[in-house]
Amino acid sequence: MSRRLFLIRHGQTTYNAAGRMQGHLDTDLTETGYAQARDAAELMVGKGISKIVASTLTRAAETARVIGEKLGVDVELDDRLRETHLGEWQGMSSAEVDEASPGARAIWRHDPTWAPPQGESRVAVARRARPVIDELMASFDEWEDSAVLVVAHGGAISALVCHLLGLEEQQYGTLSGLKNTHWAQLTARPRFNAEELLAPLRFAPENVAEASWYLDGWNMGAHVVGGAGADQ
Repeated sequence: MSRRLFLIRHGQTTYNAAGRMQGHLDTDLTETGYAQARDAAELMVGKGISKIVASTLTRAAETARVIGEKLGVDVELDDRLRETHLGEWQGMSSAEVDEASPGARAIWRHDPTWAPPQGESRVAVARRARPVIDELMASFDEWEDSAVLVVAHGGAISALVCHLLGLEEQQYGTLSGLKNTHWAQLTARPRFNAEELLAPLRFAPENVAEASWYLDGWNMGAHVVGGAGADQ
C-alpha cells in the first residue's frame, strides 16, 4: 500500500518578474502566473488528487484555487507552508543583497542551517512544514486510494522534500531550484520490517508515523511560460 504526494510551486509573481526576493511578502501572480496555474491544472487532471493544501500567501493560495476549481477539489490553507522568511533580504534583488553582504547568499545556498539576518534557515522551514504532512498521514484515510497536492513555494518545498527523504543537512543543496508551477512527486510506503516478511505492507495507526518516503520526480511539468523568475 502506498500514498502519492505532489508538491507544486506557485505561478510567476510580480516579484519573480522583477527579480526580487519575496519570502513572507504577500505578492500577486502576474498574468503569466495565472496562465501557468491553468496549465498546471490541466496537467493535474487524472492524477487522482482528492485533497489540496496550500500556503496562506496569495501567490500559492491563488495557484491552488485555479487548480482546485479545475479538479473540483476544495483548498485548505495552512500557515506552516509559507515560504522561508528572508528577513532583511525581503524585497531586495540578488544584486542588492550581494552588494550589501558579499558572499552571504553563497553561504545561505550551501548551509541549510544558516539564516539571512532576521530570517529563518531551510532547516527551520522543514521542521515547521513537516507536521502538515505527518498530520495528513495520520488523519486523511482517503489518501490510500488517491493523491494529495501541496501548493507552496520553491524554498519551502525543497526543504520539506529533503526532510521527508531523511537527507543529511549537507545534502539539502542537491535539489535544483523548482521552476514556477513545476512539482515534486513522492510516494510513501510502510517501512520495511524484515521480521514480518509474510505480512502485507499496509499503513495502520501503529506504523503510519514511520513511513518511508521515495522521490519519484523533481521539477516535473510542462515548459515554463515566461521563465522561472527569481527563486524565492
